[in-house]
Amino acid sequence: MVITGSVAAYKAIEIARLLQKKSYDVSCILTNAAQNFVTKLQVASVLKNNVYCELFSRDDVDGMTHIRLSRDNDLILVAPATADFIAKIANGYADDLASTVLLASDKDIIMAPAMNHLMWENKITKENIVKLISRDIAMIEPIKDELACQEIGYGKMCEPSDIVSSIDDYFENKKKLRGKKVLVTGGGTREYIDPIRYIGNDSSGIQAIEIAKALKLMGADVIFVAANIFMKIPLSENKIYHVKNSEEMFNVVKELISGVDIFIGCAAVSDYRVENYSNYKIKKESHERINIELVRNVDILDFVANESNIRPKIVVGFAAETQDVVENGKAKLLRKNCDLIVANDVENGNIFGSSESLAYIISPNEIDDLGKISKKNLAKKIAEKISIIASVI
Repeated sequence: MVITGSVAAYKAIEIARLLQKKSYDVSCILTNAAQNFVTKLQVASVLKNNVYCELFSRDDVDGMTHIRLSRDNDLILVAPATADFIAKIANGYADDLASTVLLASDKDIIMAPAMNHLMWENKITKENIVKLISRDIAMIEPIKDELACQEIGYGKMCEPSDIVSSIDDYFENKKKLRGKKVLVTGGGTREYIDPIRYIGNDSSGIQAIEIAKALKLMGADVIFVAANIFMKIPLSENKIYHVKNSEEMFNVVKELISGVDIFIGCAAVSDYRVENYSNYKIKKESHERINIELVRNVDILDFVANESNIRPKIVVGFAAETQDVVENGKAKLLRKNCDLIVANDVENGNIFGSSESLAYIISPNEIDDLGKISKKNLAKKIAEKISIIASVI
């Protein structure tokens, strides 16, 4: 465990205490900046274990403490992770014990950032986060709250109990889908009328991103086809394919589907596209009325689930409904030949962009009524269902 120089450092002691209570063997590194907030004695008194601070110390007789720490532990947690430390690791600096251990490590790394909300939103920090994610460093993203500076925004480190739960999940789940290749679609497609106007929907991609996170924690190799998503997707760039419309999404899915074990069609894909697309902006001065001709798009989920030569072993679809949610979900499960359907009540559109969902997971033999549930927890439920199916096929 690495503690860096943030006012949230005091919470790291509670994380260490909770981990030890669960019988984790915790070693700790304090950076120089961290010692302005917590002392070596404070941490040592909780851990009953060595606390390391210096890259070169009198006790380090062979100069290999950083190698031993990076090899003898199963996971490295950085909590809190400051903007400075994130930048250091993202750019390969190794000028103290903590950064040297991370760069020398062959183990998984989880960071729990903590900083001012403008630092978190800063373009440079975002670029550094993307770099780390592309190197398979996981992020337990900060939450929105009143910060130490008394400003309000995203930047507060997650609560210790939540971080410990994430570590529990990591060790419990990391082998469940190892070796499985998963293709996830997310976001909402746009069918353009002219270069400016389009027919679309309000799907944000939040649910698909949470699913990708949950699957990655289970060890899956996740590929993401993103339709008009403007949030960070926690995958390396070579695993993300950006598309705008349904036709583009279909072509990308068709190209990638070979060798995929699991397909999750979470994107809100338009059933129709504009046939009489205008290459130029339609000027209202020239038209009192216009007629837009719509033609059916290829049904991506139906194509994936029913093409026997390319069908993945597991196919999961989504059904966004305004009425008869369960009945429509059951009908879609059979019609599309899916293994699971996640049926959502769109609640007059309130589901779009929200962190919560009113959901059911429907399989051939079971209906799970999850009620109102966070999209993060729904993603975990979906991933768990998939891992159970994967274990018996």
